[in-house]
Amino acid sequence: MINKPVLNVKSLKEQVYDFLREQMRRGEILPGSVIDMEETSKKLGVSRTPLRDALLQLESEDFVTILPRRKVVVNILTVEDIKNYYEIIGALESIAIIRAFDRLGKAEIDFMDQMNQEMEEAIKADDFDLYYEKNLKFHNTYLDLCGNQKLMRIVNNLKKRLYDFPRPQGFVKEWEESSIGEHAQLVRYIREGKKEEAARFIRDVHWSYEVQEKFIVKYYRHIASS
Repeated sequence: MINKPVLNVKSLKEQVYDFLREQMRRGEILPGSVIDMEETSKKLGVSRTPLRDALLQLESEDFVTILPRRKVVVNILTVEDIKNYYEIIGALESIAIIRAFDRLGKAEIDFMDQMNQEMEEAIKADDFDLYYEKNLKFHNTYLDLCGNQKLMRIVNNLKKRLYDFPRPQGFVKEWEESSIGEHAQLVRYIREGKKEEAARFIRDVHWSYEVQEKFIVKYYRHIASS
């Protein structure tokens, strides 16, 4: 007889958080909208405590702003946000590469190269979700080896803010193709043992708002035109 676990592995607060994030990712909860705590609490069948705790986490991650009288506003992504996020991610991924560099052996570098090739195949098939999945695995190769969990948490959260809030339908194909070329250059720097060049490249090219702006304004059309 197999004993089933008595308790859900995740706390109520974590379950509520995951639900709200998924709703945001799918566009069921849109930027600029208001979350009614009373209504949401009833809909989920939970007390206000786990809901409040989940919303506090979302506020700490810049997804929402909690106002007086139980009003919660879902934050809008602005151009200034995008600029700031790119600067932060670029700086942190640059540090991650430096810290992880001596741990990036042939297997890890080959894996990054493979992910980049699979990203190229995904774009040819117009499969942006697969492209995004492989892209995260490419970057996580060195992020996972940097030995700084807080750095990873910040970077991953900012990427969710940029690309999953909600995830826009479609993509800018020339941007993805350009990104694949940048990935290839980064892999070359790492293979050649050029640590400083790799760190500067990820910060000053791949995550540079100024370098990527021509693509960003196409991807975030609703922001660019506002």
